[in-house]
Amino acid sequence: MSTQQKRSGTGGWLFLAIVLIGYGLSFLLSPELTTDALAFFSRVIRQVLPILGLVFLLLSIANLLLAPTRVKHYLGKEAGLKGWVISVIAGILSMGPVYAWYAVMADLQKKGMRTAFVATFLYSRAVKIPLLPLMIYYFGLTYTLVLCLYLIVFSVINGIVVERLMPQKT
Repeated sequence: MSTQQKRSGTGGWLFLAIVLIGYGLSFLLSPELTTDALAFFSRVIRQVLPILGLVFLLLSIANLLLAPTRVKHYLGKEAGLKGWVISVIAGILSMGPVYAWYAVMADLQKKGMRTAFVATFLYSRAVKIPLLPLMIYYFGLTYTLVLCLYLIVFSVINGIVVERLMPQKT
């Protein structure tokens, strides 16, 4: 284990100790304010934990099902048109908060997914299938189809631009 890895483990415990000392001191100065802060913290934790659980579940499934060779084949440099189609369709079908997908995309990128496909996936999430009927009702079918087409086309353009601006991580 390197020195840097040891420091990061120690830093976490040190941060926890400082936070606990801070809460202890604030409790001595203002018990009601500290109680309110702890209640707020527990509400936030209850909201975040299911999302973190979902992220860990998605990462576990990705690790089991998506071997690096498979990711490179479908979403790597040689993927071609099928990589673009997969990243657009997966982005459109993806649900939940976008930050839940960041860890999954980073893991897939480490396994060989092109940066362009990551950007395309994230951009194409703007097309929301559950909201399409409502959008058609308010704006009409033509507007909705044109907007969705623009979002899909620009997700690919965005992917190309991002990949040219950023070096590929391998």
